[in-house]
Amino acid sequence: MRYGIQLPVQSQSTLYAEPWEAGAGPGDLLAVARAAERAGFGYLACCDHVAIPRRLAPAMSTVWYDPVATLAHLAAVTERVLLLSHVAVVGLRHPLITAKQYATVDHLSGGRLILGVGAGHVEEEFTALGADFRRRGAVLDETIDALRAALGPEEFPEHHGKLYDFEGLGQLPRPAQEHVPVWVGGSSPPAVRRAALKGDGWLPQGDPRDRLPPQIARIRQLREQAGIEAPFTVGAIAEPLYVGTPAWHVGRRTLTGGPDRLAESLRAYRAMGVDQIQVRFRSRSRSELIDQIAAFGADVGPHL
Repeated sequence: MRYGIQLPVQSQSTLYAEPWEAGAGPGDLLAVARAAERAGFGYLACCDHVAIPRRLAPAMSTVWYDPVATLAHLAAVTERVLLLSHVAVVGLRHPLITAKQYATVDHLSGGRLILGVGAGHVEEEFTALGADFRRRGAVLDETIDALRAALGPEEFPEHHGKLYDFEGLGQLPRPAQEHVPVWVGGSSPPAVRRAALKGDGWLPQGDPRDRLPPQIARIRQLREQAGIEAPFTVGAIAEPLYVGTPAWHVGRRTLTGGPDRLAESLRAYRAMGVDQIQVRFRSRSRSELIDQIAAFGADVGPHL
């Protein structure tokens, strides 16, 4: 079972950001990214929001680094770790724009992109950008199809749909990968169906452990009924972690303890059929987070 990390600093929702992140900046982001690569993490992930309305700002904050710029920056200072958009709200942009941006990231990084996509949930963001919020699910369905074409091997991709129609328009550079993996985010029934039928992987959004098995079974059923036999990556977001015995209050939902205890708990995800987990660590500073990442990579990761 592989593991990756949603990076701190670049998005600062109160649901998960630590207090120290408010005063952090690019240097902290790079230090954490490099630490995760050294520790053997499979991917670094970045979120996507263009603008946060005032009504949501107290909970979501307005700190959301652009994922394309951030992943490209991280590509230049890392060598092996994969780069995941978790998730790109691709319905906010024309698929040719999205394809140009992420194909360039994949090209510059030597083929390390995983394109995570989702429908989005902030209505004011869609309205301001002239995107259709009420039909965002249908828009995402076709956008994935258009992106498959635009991120494929052809210099002049072609797509003819209800919303987007293009051919005879060349885009170079092409992605370094022959096939850019598309992981679909979301846990609603339409999102699960979309992941099963259109994705190379699934990124659930906050499903507790007891909800995962029926969701995974549904994905397998849908793919089997559709005759889809291609490889598929099932993901999960683990509970917050702290390696060792914390000397401060890390929250009642946080998994704590020695490497064996943490590994045993996390291996339960693999028994459900999960292929990769996204982990996040409680921390009071950049140095504590880096220490946690190193300890996890050295002492917990090998048991997964």
